[in-house]
Parts: sequence; C-alpha cells; structure tokens
Amino acid sequence: MNTQKKYPKKPAIRKLGTISCNNIVETTPLVFRGELYRFEVVRRKSFSSENAANVTNWSELDDDPCLRFIHVRTNQSTPLFAEGHTFGFPYVKDDMMYVVTGGSREWGSDSLVFLRSDDLVHWEQYTTLEMPGWKIYNMNIAKMGDVYTLLIEIDAPAEECGRPYTFRFLQSKDLTNWTLTPTECCFQRDRYAGSPALYAFEGDPYYYVGYLEAYPEARYANSIARSKDLIHWEYSPVNPVLMYDEEDRKIASPFLTPDDRARIANAWNINNSDMELCEYLGRTIIYYSWGDQRGTEFLAEACYEGPMHEFLRAFFEAEE
Repeated sequence: MNTQKKYPKKPAIRKLGTISCNNIVETTPLVFRGELYRFEVVRRKSFSSENAANVTNWSELDDDPCLRFIHVRTNQSTPLFAEGHTFGFPYVKDDMMYVVTGGSREWGSDSLVFLRSDDLVHWEQYTTLEMPGWKIYNMNIAKMGDVYTLLIEIDAPAEECGRPYTFRFLQSKDLTNWTLTPTECCFQRDRYAGSPALYAFEGDPYYYVGYLEAYPEARYANSIARSKDLIHWEYSPVNPVLMYDEEDRKIASPFLTPDDRARIANAWNINNSDMELCEYLGRTIIYYSWGDQRGTEFLAEACYEGPMHEFLRAFFEAEE
C-alpha cells in the first residue's frame, strides 16, 4: 500500500505582461452584465498618464483619490466617482454594482462608505459604517451561503493587529448591516500581511485569502491561504502564487506609448503584489502590480486557463 503523501502542484500561470503604466495599484477584475471590467483606485492629477513618470513617493500625492471602472475591451473609463475616498472594492449582486470604500481621503480610514449603482454612472450612498479608533486600508467581499464576509486590512487598534498589517472580518446578510466577527477571526497577526483578496465558492467550505508576503530587503510576493472558520489557516505549500521576474515587463496592451515602454524596460522590479482574480469565459483573469513598492508601480495581467475555483483549490489539493 502506497502511503506517500501527495503534494499539490502549482497551477500553470501565464504572465501576459504590463497593461498600465500610471502607478495604479489597487485594481479588481470583475464581470458586470456579461462584460469584463477593471475597478481602479486613481487620483485625478497625480495618476494621469502625463504625470505618472514624476510620481516618486506615495506621500507626495496631494490630490483626492477617487474610483472608476475601465471597460477592458474598449479601454474606456466610466465617470470618476467617490472623490475623497481611499481604497475600495466592487461586488456585483442582481445586476447591481456595489462598492465599499474608505470614508475619508486619508489612508487608514475609521469609517466605511457603501455605494451602489445600476449604470456605473449614478451612485447612491446607501449606508455607512463608523469604526472609531480603527485604521482601515484595502477591503474585499465574498459570499458563502447567505452570508457576506467583508475583509478589512488594518493597522489599528493595536489589540486587533499584532503588527501592520492584519486582516479582520465583518459579516452581513444584506450588504448593509455589518457585524464585526470575534477578535480571533483574523489573518496573520504575527507578521506583515498586505494586499488582501477574499474568495468563496458554492459547495466549498473554505474561504481563500490572497495576501502579500514580505521577504528580506523590502521584496514582496503574492501568496495564498485558506480557512473554514476565519481562525485557523492553512498556507499553500507551493506559495508564492506570483513572484517578480522579467516576464512582468512584457507588453500586453496596445495602448502603451513609447515612453511607457521605456519606463517598463528600465524600472526596478522587486515586487509582485495586489493580486486579484475573476473568472471570465472559463478563464481565470489575474491582475497584479509590479515595481519597487515605493511609488513606481505597473499594472500587469496574467491568466490561468481554467475556472477560478479550480485554480485556487490546486494550491492545496493534489490531483488524484
């Protein structure tokens, strides 16, 4: 009888290359009414293509952040919205687009604002959530059964995060009324965890969390873990999911200018971060950032030729 343990094999990821050169990092691919969109956190002035090359440090940015969607096939942007709000995450339900975003322009907001729209043009602010003493950065939403789980990336209060950054969770049954889960429901209080993503699938008891693992000399790579209870976590034995390499520099968009291509060729690359996924036409779409993690960032695309659930599960389960 063969009792040798079988280990998972990392699924084949194909890096397609860079698609944007204007320092946009927080992005989410998603499908809305059958079309592929990209949700972006941007700044009206500092992140415009003509100014991108002059941005050297995030702390120097002085204009308000805002949000937008890009229709991927046409590269057309929706009108900017939620000006003066930081970070954000979109979620589609019943042909309606929901967005959660930080309640202020400052990084580390102590409140969340919830918006919705049926046309990506006109937005209704339908509820808010005040969390005094908290500092909230990125966020993510997934649904398991009839429960929505909201992941928030935090670095305060101190008793909730061992060290920056930590992931905490809230839950809701209506995307409106949110309850903070018990304090033991958290991810990685013992060391840095950034760039959160959260996924759940019908019939699968696990929550899958994408996160950023820190390596020596300020280098970072996307990794993955999973949990049935948001307390006990299983790390993939084949982490990291994505590691920075020369394939990041490939050109994957016809909209990149000669100046863009020169910046891509000469940039310092020590980082693959902010990975987010969606499934479109049977393929797993992967967006991620590469660059120096100090303000010069590039948005890139990769893919897995198969469903998203198959992709994530393969990081933990060996093929039969």
